[in-house]
Amino acid sequence: MSFINDNFMLKTETAKKLYDMVKDLPIIDYHCHLNPKMIAENYQFKNAFDLFLGGDHYKWRQMRTNGVDEEYITGGKDDYEKFKKFAETMPLLIGNPLYHWTHLELKRYFGIDKTLNEDTCEEIWNTVNECLKKEEYKAQGLIKMSNVEIICTTDDPADTLEYHKALKGFSTKILPTFRPDKAVNIDQPTFKPYLESIKISTYKALTEWIEDRIEYFNEYGCRLSDHALEYVPFSDGDGEKAFDKFMQGGVLSQDEVDAFKCSILKICAQKYSELNWTMQLHIGALRNNNKKMYNKLGADVGFDSINDLCIAENLSKFMNMLEEKDCLPKTILYTLNPKDNYVLGTMLGNFQGGGIPGKIQFGSGWWFNDQRDGMEAQMQALSNLGMIARFVGMLTDSRSFVSYPRHEYFRRIMCNLIGKWVEDGEYPSDYKALEKIVKGIAYYNAKSYFGF
Repeated sequence: MSFINDNFMLKTETAKKLYDMVKDLPIIDYHCHLNPKMIAENYQFKNAFDLFLGGDHYKWRQMRTNGVDEEYITGGKDDYEKFKKFAETMPLLIGNPLYHWTHLELKRYFGIDKTLNEDTCEEIWNTVNECLKKEEYKAQGLIKMSNVEIICTTDDPADTLEYHKALKGFSTKILPTFRPDKAVNIDQPTFKPYLESIKISTYKALTEWIEDRIEYFNEYGCRLSDHALEYVPFSDGDGEKAFDKFMQGGVLSQDEVDAFKCSILKICAQKYSELNWTMQLHIGALRNNNKKMYNKLGADVGFDSINDLCIAENLSKFMNMLEEKDCLPKTILYTLNPKDNYVLGTMLGNFQGGGIPGKIQFGSGWWFNDQRDGMEAQMQALSNLGMIARFVGMLTDSRSFVSYPRHEYFRRIMCNLIGKWVEDGEYPSDYKALEKIVKGIAYYNAKSYFGF
């Protein structure tokens, strides 16, 4: 019998009752990195490696830790040999969420109860590959199988959104998300080439272009933006002057960099507020640490980690600036560093209001916190300092088409945590109230908050 059973991660009778209330609810995946082209073209996965390991840097990272040569990860080795190296790594991942995620994926999509290891590798490879030949295991079929109602992809402002247009008749809504990092990060070597690609050379042209692109995204159902930030830039300096200096070949000081970034983020936020969008701020990643591997493979391949900068003061100043101008949009704050859970948990309360339940949200455990301890720590901080009953819940933040069992994982952890509070006598066994809370976190809060 598989260890992934009906009561997996549910430690109490109350937890089991709560999970029964939410297990069949649809999924709203309001932040992910699925490729809309793959969805629109109904991509057929070549094999189990392509499905489970193609682009999944979470898994690549652990394979490297296990001493697997890069040729078996991102290199030119045969796909089966790569999958076999992953299978050999899997039994060693005790305590790592990848062990749970992988076996949830095998069970939910392929009915496989056996654990993945060196001995079962070939059988599981063959079983998965036979399934992948079928129509229902193409990209769109996997989404339907996952009970996903809405997917919000992550898209560059210059994107034509042609694949989103092509997907208008698909049963799952596929909506874009506005991610303008390349137009904001003036301190990155990609900034100037990006401006050249969109034929922008002045500050005024850039700001007008950004506003126009936000309007364009809005026409195609976009309701969220996303910004990746090491820290929240704030400066009283002149962003336009900083831009002009940069374009003339000048070297910007840190304050000038922050002045430009802050000015662009402010323009974006004003537009988001006008259109009733939600602004997502992902704070605290230290990216591309291994320059040798970055030069070889590029970004997002498993060489990022947690940053430890102080974030409270600038975040407060930035949000206050928007609040004073009545243009602070609905905002979700994510931290990659759990040291900042209480920073964000208390920052929320400073800017709630406007008649919007949970207007400022503390985002679900993100990236390295996307595991049981990280999720519980985020939910406990939110509960201690705010109102978990208004929490918009889980998202995949994934490039994988079989990552949707992570919503099940989250729902089980959430129900177990709340169930424990009830069993410990810290909240009454009021199942009418409890049902509203857990169903809200699992589905209804997000649906209402984003206006889907």
